[in-house]
Amino acid sequence: MTDRHAPPLGGARRPSAPRRASSRGSLRPTPGLVFLVIAVVGSIAYLLYAVTVRDASQIPLLASGAVVLGIAFGALAIYCLRASWRSGGDGRGGRALFVALIGGGAAIATAGCLAGALILFQLAAGGGA
Repeated sequence: MTDRHAPPLGGARRPSAPRRASSRGSLRPTPGLVFLVIAVVGSIAYLLYAVTVRDASQIPLLASGAVVLGIAFGALAIYCLRASWRSGGDGRGGRALFVALIGGGAAIATAGCLAGALILFQLAAGGGA
């Protein structure tokens, strides 16, 4: 009989990595993803509330809402980066590409929210040139 797991030429046998359970059948979200979805939805709800306010504090409310939404989207982009890296390492290229596209959209949304917040903060401060 031959040993299918013969040691490499150096003589030392490498320990096999423990196998992780396949997640093909289960689509259970992780707690981090649930937290990020709640953060994004909550900050969008706050921004929609700030749009309905009709007094002098509307622009600062919109600016702070844009900052919070930008932070939430930034955290989602970082989460997607990590998830894409892990999926690519596990040999799931399709999932890695899908998560990377979501993360890229979140990164673009982060840049837009933070740029809008800067403009709104300048408007609130009366910062004319």
